[in-house]
Amino acid sequence: MPQFYGTRVESALMLGTAQYPSPSIMADAFRASGAGIATVSLRREGGAGQDFHKLIKGLDIPILPNTAGCHSLREAVTTAQMARELFETPWIKLEIIRDDDTLCPDVVALVEAARVLSDDGFQVFPYCTEDLSVCGRLLDAGCRVLMPWGAPIGSGRGLNNPYGLRSLRAHFPDVPLVVDAGIGLPSHAAQAMELGYDAVLLNTAVARAGDPVAMARAMALAIEAGQLAHAANPIEARDMAAPSTPVFGMASLG
Repeated sequence: MPQFYGTRVESALMLGTAQYPSPSIMADAFRASGAGIATVSLRREGGAGQDFHKLIKGLDIPILPNTAGCHSLREAVTTAQMARELFETPWIKLEIIRDDDTLCPDVVALVEAARVLSDDGFQVFPYCTEDLSVCGRLLDAGCRVLMPWGAPIGSGRGLNNPYGLRSLRAHFPDVPLVVDAGIGLPSHAAQAMELGYDAVLLNTAVARAGDPVAMARAMALAIEAGQLAHAANPIEARDMAAPSTPVFGMASLG
């Protein structure tokens, strides 16, 4: 099971709490998924009232608040401080967005905010790109987890750059890595785990599915399959065929 900042969680699936058809469906989806962490937007929490807060607490799993919707260092830091007080956790998923059309991380502000928050005692989970230089700077800033995107948030495109994600895993073998954003299908989640990632964070793929509960279960099974496949040391892909049947004992017609 993955471990983040010294806390071991029960599942490699991290599931968001937004966009579900109803609170009861969200709760059922979490139960079906067996998710190890619930991610929560402070803005979502602030607009939903005490009932939503009780529902999240009732999931009985670690909560990872996020700074979704923030566009500047100052805004992200203020939101993180409010989230720490509300949820009573040093964990924060740090998101700073530069462009609303792509929802691409503002990596310059992200590194600066990560340093400020780490110095203030936060345990930062940065939503970032798969760029090795950026990720190295985030680690230098105090992050002990990296959360590179698979594809733009909500796009459902899967892993746009598996080569980059594979390189990141190879470059930082001892750092917990989580594919965050862009997952649309269980096969995408399985692929992330096959690359050796420690966890997958998703929301839209489950919440907006025709049957969120069934999709939550499908994602959980796919993540487990990907974990098992990676641990099994799969064969390398080849350009040419390789016979699986031995030639010894074949009939001779000569």
